[in-house]
Amino acid sequence: MKTLAELLAARCRPLEGHAAMSDAEAHAQLAALPEWTLAGGAIARTYRFADYYETIAFVNALAYMVHAEDHHPDLAVGYNRCEVRFSTHSVGGLSDNDFICAARADAIFAQSYGPAA
Repeated sequence: MKTLAELLAARCRPLEGHAAMSDAEAHAQLAALPEWTLAGGAIARTYRFADYYETIAFVNALAYMVHAEDHHPDLAVGYNRCEVRFSTHSVGGLSDNDFICAARADAIFAQSYGPAA
């Protein structure tokens, strides 16, 4: 299991031909990201905002980060919320890349909107 600091320091990498994390590995890794949950083969978190402008500002910052990591989530965006779901399609489940990007998404949120809400 990686610590939060290790996740934030890591970079995503291509994983074709690698196996997905086991359920036990995924559950253990979630300890570093307490706001995230396992949801249907993915990890998910809903971020909440004051209004649509803040929501879209977060989505844009998230898009910039995931583009740089080349690891893209599924998003469900509403007026004052954004649900983020990460999974690694190339391995058919979860990988380190999902947890790296989840940690970075939390860092983006914390930088602009304070501690997890």
